Amino acid sequence: MLVPSRRRLRLEVWIVLGLSLGQSAVYSVVQLLDKMTRAPLAEGTSTLNRSQSTREYFDLTYQLLDIIFALVPVLLVLYFLTDQRQTVPGEAGPRSAFQKLGFNFARPGRDLLQGLGLAALIGIPSLGLYAAGRALGITTAIIPSALDAYWWTVPVLILSAIRHAVLEEVIVVGYLLDRFRKFGWSMPLAIAVSSVLRGSYHLYQGFGPFIGNAVMGVVFAWLYTRTRRVMPLVVAHALLDIVAFVGFSLFGKAVGLG
Repeated sequence: MLVPSRRRLRLEVWIVLGLSLGQSAVYSVVQLLDKMTRAPLAEGTSTLNRSQSTREYFDLTYQLLDIIFALVPVLLVLYFLTDQRQTVPGEAGPRSAFQKLGFNFARPGRDLLQGLGLAALIGIPSLGLYAAGRALGITTAIIPSALDAYWWTVPVLILSAIRHAVLEEVIVVGYLLDRFRKFGWSMPLAIAVSSVLRGSYHLYQGFGPFIGNAVMGVVFAWLYTRTRRVMPLVVAHALLDIVAFVGFSLFGKAVGLG
């Protein structure tokens, strides 16, 4: 079996990030600078799920297309992580990318419980960090959803939350930690870079979300190194986003958050 060189793997990583979250990080930095040079961050807003058309079914179409195409880099990563070696009769076959990442339903009950615990561990302090960031003027007002109220709004927000969870956890944790290990990096360095990247593509929301997501990245990456399963991270991330997106869509304006 031919083992890819470190140079080839580095190029692979740059391509993956350039097509996905690395691109998002660059845009996020530019958007942050744009907001800071217009007005104080405390006066800015960050909308996470926007309506893309005033026509209901065109808006639905755009939302679904966004979700589908955002997941293409995940397919690319799964392809890169798939063992391409040929096996001989009698040998165990190569592990799939899903097995390598623990991105499967091999232990649904345990993954769900771990995901619920992680969501509580991260979600409750995040509310305090957001409030502190707003008070300090380093965080924009975050609007989790600005979609119009249609029959499909809640299902689309749930799909959007799952999209973010799969994209971020598979690439930023599972894939990058695998590649960083092959680069010969120490685990603390790999976790630090992964976590800073996670924070950087949230910078458009301000410095508070950057810090909060970087800390979340450390916790998630550390847990992954212990379990070698990305599924509990996907569950936790999806739950956090579902609560934020759907909760705001249904109750945000009623409680004065809209």
